[in-house]
Amino acid sequence: MAKTFSIKRQPGFATIAMFCFFLLYLPIATLVVYSFNSGSSIAIWEGFSLRWFQSAWNNQQVIEASVRSLQIAAVAAVIATACATLAAIATTRTAPYRGLTIKYSIINMPLLVPEIVTAVALLILFSRVKVWTGYSGLGYLIVAHAAFCIPFAYMPIRARLESMDLSLERAASDLYASSFQTFRYVTLPLLWPGILAGLMLAFVISLDDVVITEFVKSGGQDTLPTYMLGQLRRVVTPEMNAISTVFLVISLAIVTLFFFLSRTPQKDNE
Repeated sequence: MAKTFSIKRQPGFATIAMFCFFLLYLPIATLVVYSFNSGSSIAIWEGFSLRWFQSAWNNQQVIEASVRSLQIAAVAAVIATACATLAAIATTRTAPYRGLTIKYSIINMPLLVPEIVTAVALLILFSRVKVWTGYSGLGYLIVAHAAFCIPFAYMPIRARLESMDLSLERAASDLYASSFQTFRYVTLPLLWPGILAGLMLAFVISLDDVVITEFVKSGGQDTLPTYMLGQLRRVVTPEMNAISTVFLVISLAIVTLFFFLSRTPQKDNE
């Protein structure tokens, strides 16, 4: 009997894979290591210290930018997830029809269009809105982040809906449950892991965004990524490494939760 082809059994596969992972994660590992450097250099190791973490913690600008980033990311993620949930239900709980593929493309458009194009378009739009309304608060950043994060929240929610067994929803309808009752008591509890995964993914994307934020923000509205970018243009110290390390830990924690939540559909189907 012929053996099935497996790329893992090809000569040199493991070596090449490990080398690629080494090149990919070496810069990140270097950044993390030098965030604990006691000296002011980012290239010369002078001993272990938590000095730069303490410096970042006591930096009022860092605290303000961090709080602002968390506020924007939290609100934008909730808005994006709510919109993505409605879009996912509308595009999966329906019979296929002409134009459905176009709707998929429109929803996922921010993933296909270069981010700089989206940023410039939002800058032009919001500049006119600011003139008309006189408002220049954080609302523009929240709307911009939410619009950009919708497809990221949409993907896990749609995947969850497509993997769900429709028999329970049909049974609820047979038992004279209304559409809202079916959604509230059957669809939503089963969909909840996908919604949480989409929420966390949107939160991470918004928290890390630089390009759109740099174009849309007004004066005094720096988020932590844009604050770090501004500091790197002036002077580079291990404090930036320390902030990046904290960002990395937060992102890894959220992505890990996303990974475990995204595995739940397999358990439901067993």
